[in-house]
Amino acid sequence: MYICICNAIRESDLRRTARRCPGDAEAVYAALGKRPNCGQCLDDAEDVLAEEREMAFLPACAA
Repeated sequence: MYICICNAIRESDLRRTARRCPGDAEAVYAALGKRPNCGQCLDDAEDVLAEEREMAFLPACAA
């Protein structure tokens, strides 16, 4: 699924980058060599980042 249509950023790319890049959605976009254009995706991107980072702190048996 695409999170950002303007930049063709897929959810899987966003999740993978969120694991190694701290910061908000704009920082993660920058790590991907992109920047927000229309901005409609930023709320969804922030939700994905929060979910991915939360999962990183759960014990392996809880996931």
